[in-house]
Amino acid sequence: MPRTFELPHFYHSPIISVVKHARREIDARKRDLSPTLLDFGPVRFKIARHFGFCYGVENAIEIAYRALAENPDKRIFLLSEIIHNPHVNENLRERGVRFLMDTAGASLLPFDILMPDDVVIVPAFGTTLEVEQSLKERGVTLTAYNTTCPFVEKVWRRSEEIGKQDYTVVIHGKRYHEETRATFSHAQASAPVVVVRDLAEAQALAKVISGEEGTAFFFEKFADRFSPGFDPTVHLKRIGVVNQTTMLATETEAIADLLREAVKKTYGSAEVSTHFADTKDTLCYATKENQDATLALIADGGNVAVVVGGYNSSNTSHLVELCQQHLPTYFVRNADELLSPKQIRHLDLETKTVQITESWLFETVKVPKLETPIDIVLTAGASCPDVLLDEVLQKIVGWFPGTRPVEEVLAPYSTL
Repeated sequence: MPRTFELPHFYHSPIISVVKHARREIDARKRDLSPTLLDFGPVRFKIARHFGFCYGVENAIEIAYRALAENPDKRIFLLSEIIHNPHVNENLRERGVRFLMDTAGASLLPFDILMPDDVVIVPAFGTTLEVEQSLKERGVTLTAYNTTCPFVEKVWRRSEEIGKQDYTVVIHGKRYHEETRATFSHAQASAPVVVVRDLAEAQALAKVISGEEGTAFFFEKFADRFSPGFDPTVHLKRIGVVNQTTMLATETEAIADLLREAVKKTYGSAEVSTHFADTKDTLCYATKENQDATLALIADGGNVAVVVGGYNSSNTSHLVELCQQHLPTYFVRNADELLSPKQIRHLDLETKTVQITESWLFETVKVPKLETPIDIVLTAGASCPDVLLDEVLQKIVGWFPGTRPVEEVLAPYSTL
């Protein structure tokens, strides 16, 4: 029986949460990746089988609100954002939680203000050993409300295991993402570490492994992405690949396959296991489920996609990348970004800027009048509350006259 979490009621929703519950009841083993169709008549929504809060996020939110409930008379701090969703973080701020650092690790409040009696919450991404030590020196304990995702901790444990076997840890991730910073810190305690951002950087690393390129090439390509004392002539002879859990699982697998092939060509098939550690068990199942469900959603077709999540959410950005390869896609934080049927404010991943696009809906799908149906693909990142999808869906429905009532649309799911 999967664990259930006690989450604040305001994160649930009258539409999306009902659909998710129904799908779980129908498909407890998660074998059916087909999207859910909500047919409002003139507009239909195709909703991914898996999306929104994952195990690690629900765990983090439950612990954070428990910390508030159990410590009404204490000062409560978060090391940084609990998860990458502004809606969730702002709600915690409104309840008096103070943030010590931003997502880049820059100080918002000095650690010197902390007292041993203060409550400090560790975010879902975890934190570095250096931060842990700094707080320990001030008498602050981090054990009571540590929300580090269990799957992140699994990556740390596997990194330590292969490090003790003299393997170098290759992290597939964004070097200065909070989770990767934490994984880098924990891994380098027992192993040399290098970070690769994508397949292109993995190909560059493969050239160093094979001897095609030398140390100068390595230090130029990976200038700020290796642990102190890293020697590519020594430390790339035995490697294992782990990942930032929010990266594309398929890309992590491709990187691991590429580097394994480089090892095989360098040392021969018989020596692969000596030089390459099998770390496939570190891939986050929730991230992979969301990505697989998004691919199934895309295959089912639609006129336009709306992906909801925090703009600094790595896992959400990868869902956007998948969708925009196949249909017009808009990455929004919440329903406020949907300005009108003709204007939408959204994050452009290529330029990393928030911009307004005109004629995003009706002209995009070549329906100049409300002669429909229009099929809208809808999904969300792992840190996005159901209620935000509800608000996006209901705002769009409100632009269409003659839609079916919500109760009627939900009838097949409400009785389950």
